[in-house]
Amino acid sequence: MTESILDSTKKVLGLDAGYTAFDPDVIMHINSALSVLNQLGVGPEMGFMITDSSSTWDEVLETDINYNIAKSYVYLRVRMLFDPPNTSFLNKALEDQLRELEFRLSIHRESQYWEDPNTGEEVAVGSVIDGGGPHDL
Repeated sequence: MTESILDSTKKVLGLDAGYTAFDPDVIMHINSALSVLNQLGVGPEMGFMITDSSSTWDEVLETDINYNIAKSYVYLRVRMLFDPPNTSFLNKALEDQLRELEFRLSIHRESQYWEDPNTGEEVAVGSVIDGGGPHDL
């Protein structure tokens, strides 16, 4: 999974990796998508941004293969911003797909860590959240 975020996104957009005319636009949209992923709790806690083709998916997704759908998510977000569909039917289909991926990413993250809505603290799944400790089980 050491592939370049920029190059792989350009590939699914139909752009050759060597063609750099649209790189600033694509990079801007990739960074927007990565910001949304960060808000969903995916990727490094401090967020992540790319500036060129040297950034890889490993840097964002680390070793959790369950986050591979984040690649599709970034592509779809970039596609919607960089090259939006011409028809409302395709636009709705892509928006629905984005919502499903957001849901699945959130479900996976929450299966590992859950944020207590009362305190905002992240709690490991399986931990006691009522103030007791593991010895109380």
